[in-house]
Amino acid sequence: MTGGPVRVGIIGAGNISDEYLTTLTAAPGIEVIGVADLDLARAAAQAEKYGVPFSGDTPGLLALPGLELVVNLTIPAVHAQVALDAIAAGTHVWGEKPLTLDRASARAVLDAAEAAGVRVGNAPDTVLGHGIQHSQRLIADGRIGTPQTVLTLMQGPGPDAWHPRPDFLFARGAGPLFDIGPYYVTALALLLGPIESVQAQGHRAFDVRTVPYGDRAGSSVPVEVWTHVSVLTRFRSGVVGTSIYSFDSPVRRQLFEVTGSGGTLTVPVSGFDGPSVLVPSGQPQPEAVDLMPDASGRLRGVGVVEMAEAIRADRDPRASGALAFHVLDTMLAIEESIEAGGPVSVTSGFDPVPPLDPQWDAATATR
Repeated sequence: MTGGPVRVGIIGAGNISDEYLTTLTAAPGIEVIGVADLDLARAAAQAEKYGVPFSGDTPGLLALPGLELVVNLTIPAVHAQVALDAIAAGTHVWGEKPLTLDRASARAVLDAAEAAGVRVGNAPDTVLGHGIQHSQRLIADGRIGTPQTVLTLMQGPGPDAWHPRPDFLFARGAGPLFDIGPYYVTALALLLGPIESVQAQGHRAFDVRTVPYGDRAGSSVPVEVWTHVSVLTRFRSGVVGTSIYSFDSPVRRQLFEVTGSGGTLTVPVSGFDGPSVLVPSGQPQPEAVDLMPDASGRLRGVGVVEMAEAIRADRDPRASGALAFHVLDTMLAIEESIEAGGPVSVTSGFDPVPPLDPQWDAATATR
């Protein structure tokens, strides 16, 4: 198709599909035409709830006439195969984080898309929310001078403190690095450019966690990942960074600060909106505090709306496959650095990503 709303199909009808479907069924530039899941009853329930005409399995969805974009909300272990199946059917693909679990499968997805003439976009799309976009514009406008250092911190007690079925969050492909890290690493790359190298240490407080409540309360969950990760990062621009990703602290903290030659900027990274606080050098009080609510809403799917615009404009989405590959490459390099005990280079890159127009709004974006 060359015009009209982009026809979208959802694969994966789990809890996160509610957030996507809420956003996408309200977007004027998108028409959701199908929901698929291994659990056909769950797919049917979501389709009925949101007024989507088709529900069924993945082959049935991929065979729908006019399908243009597949939103892949499956578990990380099958991200690659679902993306490849969608590309083979001739559709563009938006995926949940991470892109895949390894470089080879991620590269296979991007190469297949290029060969098929379709595009790949990937979560997290929080970087397209008002908060981070405003911070990107402040940095690009030179409001902190030349960026020099960055500090990020994400710590808390871990999902076993609240999730009735946290097993997958302590399995390979999750943990604080792969579950929460993409939000931070994507924002780091978007704001400061490609990462050159990382050096990391990992720690695991417990080899087994306990399910807190629900029908599995008291049962054990094996821990396959590092639950505390400390990282030193060097960017190609010369910026250096320090990051912590942890499920091992009873104290919850989130922090994202970029310091430049002219001041420090606190970046909101936990959601789509929040304040960007600028403290110029030599001044004890903030000069600029941005509290404008995010015009795009706080639910996932904003990146799909922007990608639909990109498809009609024949360009890559801002939350592109290349950016997602670089984020995956960086996170894998962090794991490799922990194992090797030394620095690891990050060889991938991506083109600069321009900020959205300040007035852009996913609720009214069309084509």
